[in-house]
Amino acid sequence: MPDIPNPLTAVKSLLHSRGYGNHFHYLKFLLTISDKITLKNDNPDTFINQQKALIGMTSIPLMKKKCGPRGFQTLADLRNPALMEFIGRYARLCEPDTIFVRTDAPEDAHYIREQALLQGEEYPLTLKGHTVHFDGYYDQARDKKNTQFLVPPEMTLGSGFNTLEKEQGITEIHSLLQGIMKGKKLYVLFLALGPLASPFSIYAVQLTDSAYVAHSEDILYRPAYEWFKAHPSLPFFRYVHSAGVLDERNTSAHRDRRRIYIDLEDDLVFSVNTQYAGNTVGLKKLALRLAIQKAQQEDWLAEHMFIMGVHGDGRRTYFTGAFPSACGKTSTCMVEGERIVGDDIAYLHKGSDGVYAINVERGILGIIRDVNSEDDPLIWEVLNSPGEVIFSNILVTDNIPYWQGDGKELPESGTNFSGSWYRGKTDSQGHEIPFAHPNARYTLRLDTLKNHDPAYEDPEGVKIKGIIYGGRDSDTWPPLFQSFDWIHGVITMAASLESETTSATLGKEGVKELNPMANRDFLSIPLGKYIEHHLSFIQGIEDPPIIFGVNYFQKNEQGEYITSIHDKQVWLKWMEHRVHGEVHILPTPIGYFPLYEELHPLFEQVLHTSYSYEQYETHFTLRAQENLQKMERIQKIYASFDHIPGSVFSVLTDQKQRLITAIDHHGPSIPPSVWVQ
Repeated sequence: MPDIPNPLTAVKSLLHSRGYGNHFHYLKFLLTISDKITLKNDNPDTFINQQKALIGMTSIPLMKKKCGPRGFQTLADLRNPALMEFIGRYARLCEPDTIFVRTDAPEDAHYIREQALLQGEEYPLTLKGHTVHFDGYYDQARDKKNTQFLVPPEMTLGSGFNTLEKEQGITEIHSLLQGIMKGKKLYVLFLALGPLASPFSIYAVQLTDSAYVAHSEDILYRPAYEWFKAHPSLPFFRYVHSAGVLDERNTSAHRDRRRIYIDLEDDLVFSVNTQYAGNTVGLKKLALRLAIQKAQQEDWLAEHMFIMGVHGDGRRTYFTGAFPSACGKTSTCMVEGERIVGDDIAYLHKGSDGVYAINVERGILGIIRDVNSEDDPLIWEVLNSPGEVIFSNILVTDNIPYWQGDGKELPESGTNFSGSWYRGKTDSQGHEIPFAHPNARYTLRLDTLKNHDPAYEDPEGVKIKGIIYGGRDSDTWPPLFQSFDWIHGVITMAASLESETTSATLGKEGVKELNPMANRDFLSIPLGKYIEHHLSFIQGIEDPPIIFGVNYFQKNEQGEYITSIHDKQVWLKWMEHRVHGEVHILPTPIGYFPLYEELHPLFEQVLHTSYSYEQYETHFTLRAQENLQKMERIQKIYASFDHIPGSVFSVLTDQKQRLITAIDHHGPSIPPSVWVQ
């Protein structure tokens, strides 16, 4: 076949006609290193590999110069052409002055920490190893508007997704990245999503010009350079990040050019002109989006879940749990006396005898608001002891950190995410600036917590006996109940999970928002397909986990919470006994409730308090009318989506009919004694 010269339209047409249109952006990139593109083989696979090899080969002199002898040899030792092509492509595009290649050596981790301080991205605090980082004033949360999926013409995600045509998105993001790292250092990180050598783990490469982002990744994820070295053909997720031009406070200056683009087809994420961890730490929620698609294709689950071990009679039983933000997720997995395996993201796989889960991370990026010595003693201890901790967007006065709800006396002034802060300071719109941001964070290693479970490093994961779903619900769900079976739990608990807004976030309290599996913000596949995958996941499993619902926010008619902050310790113990068949259940129209006779002794054993029948009746009186309204509300929402499994509507309808019958016989509010046989 004869050579095809520029213009590129001829090559583009050929590739599209043969189903290779998604590779066209490689050709556009090649124009930066060659004045002519040739096609000397009519096999598109061969052609694409030739172009990638060309990028890799032409990058070698550049990489030798930017990396230095040691860094270049570190890359060459990996013997991975795809990896060299990826790094070389973006080194050429972004034009960093130098490249630092991180191995698994402790001195490399130390170098990154020192660079974060030297570059002014972090500042030392009084306690040894503690640092603080400040994001820009308008860079304090995930940017949902500018987080988009890059979708080729043949891919359909359906409604509810923020998408952009892939070729357009690649062109735009490449234009934003062009020369963006001039005068900076590029950090190349090799990381693992999960324990090394686990058959469930995914591997990743992050490119970033932010030492703070590199430092955060290093705390949160396991270094994996040696694993890459031992497996030259290893597939991997890829992330390209640049903080962009920095202002006088070393924060991203061009928020109008902030973009977070997710290329599901090539397992590639771009993030530019932002520093906030939720937008930049690639292996966090950005990787979760890639993993959800991969899990659906390979028949496992990538979930926004904690993993914890609950102690029983001479045993430790493992649960996962999914809660929307501010619904008790961290406080549950950090409950006193139990063990934490992971606080945020879990991969669930089918084993020969059940479901097993691994913690993707080795650290915690937590919201620090309301962490105090009384409610969170284990986290508080780490945050007030020497060791490696990054604080972000808090107040610092005399090198001492302060945050909302810490219980400490507030200074009159200091430094925070707005710069120099003082009481009464307002922003350009006249709004008073809080001394610490409500979304301020801490980053620490999981193994610095006294309650960490060594099983978080088990490559086989831990066997999951129960899955817990909980939302912020003032008037509908009881504090604790169990689904009838897996299908019932997936549909009426997981896929029907709601959380009420608070006045602190939207100015109006009590608005219920559907958040299926507490994962809606991170879905990368259509909602119907996601639910169908959950429904079918346990096929062939003899001992599937039991699904439970919890609600820590139920209120009485006076608007008062009817459970205490510590009652969840009892609910966890009851669930632990239940999965082993050691406690009984009370059937109701929405699931199984616990019996008073078995909760009463647990309150005495666990909390050393009495538990009256009046309390039990208050907790477990079925609010049938509200539950009926919930079923109607959920049905209406799902009717607005395409391709929702029919079983969703049939199971919701069955539950509606049970509730209607119960209301007809017993009224809208039904005490638990009604269900006693």
